[in-house]
Amino acid sequence: MKIIDRNSPQGISKVGIVAGEDRESPSPGLLAWRPIAGILLRQLYLYKRSLPRWMEIFYWPLLDLLVWGFLTLYLRQGANMIPGTAQALLGGLLLWDMLYRSQQGISVVFLEEIWSKNLYNLLVAPITPFHVIGGAMLTGLLKVALSSGVAIVLAYFLFSYSLFSLGVSLIPFVMALLVMGWALGIMTTALILRFGQEAEVLAWGVIFLFQPVSAVFNPVSVLPPGFHQVAFFVPASHVFEGMRAVLNGKGLPWNELGWAFLMDVVYFSGALYLFHRVLERARRTGFSLKLGS
Repeated sequence: MKIIDRNSPQGISKVGIVAGEDRESPSPGLLAWRPIAGILLRQLYLYKRSLPRWMEIFYWPLLDLLVWGFLTLYLRQGANMIPGTAQALLGGLLLWDMLYRSQQGISVVFLEEIWSKNLYNLLVAPITPFHVIGGAMLTGLLKVALSSGVAIVLAYFLFSYSLFSLGVSLIPFVMALLVMGWALGIMTTALILRFGQEAEVLAWGVIFLFQPVSAVFNPVSVLPPGFHQVAFFVPASHVFEGMRAVLNGKGLPWNELGWAFLMDVVYFSGALYLFHRVLERARRTGFSLKLGS
């Protein structure tokens, strides 16, 4: 397999991946662990001597924690504050950061390859793009563990809140949010590969399109008419509604969790299909954009 460059009538460089006379290197199976570990190792090398990258992992989560934490301290001083409000705000913040970090874990890995002009090398390497996704998911898990771990510890010592007060329900809540974040990350990456670097803003902005209807800091019941129906199809809204139910002592909300995971399956399947279609189009007609240039 080889890469060819050709100019379109508009003068835009097109890069296509076409089968030539060269023999293709055999690609490993989708479940092969070595390509995934290789992608993870590459990301670890990037962070090894990069202070700005480490700041990106910790800076924004800690800043959000301080802002919302001080707000909860203020609310606790109010005599008429609804019980559990402060816990719901901090719990929503910590869980939302996990969702955001999981989405970033996919998008930023591909952006790193574009910025370093290494994307074409990956596309012709004896691995599949889905191995890159697997490595990005693994990288995102490490980022979530680091940033959320530090934020959880600080929330306990600074604001006397423990996310582990959710008990065993915390595990399915986190899993549902991670899968949604991965799905949005794959979808964002597909759009960037399809429309070019001008779509890179989606890597940071697409997640916030879902925040107003995700019920992060408020119940779905307070949303305006019409938003209720939209929120129902967002996995995160079921997770945060379930979190508030647990904090109010209502037990594990199996109904909300069931809908959350069902929507996750739809999101993740749709994202993989979109990603596959973009790659198939690139193999036929080339990328009509200048990636990494």
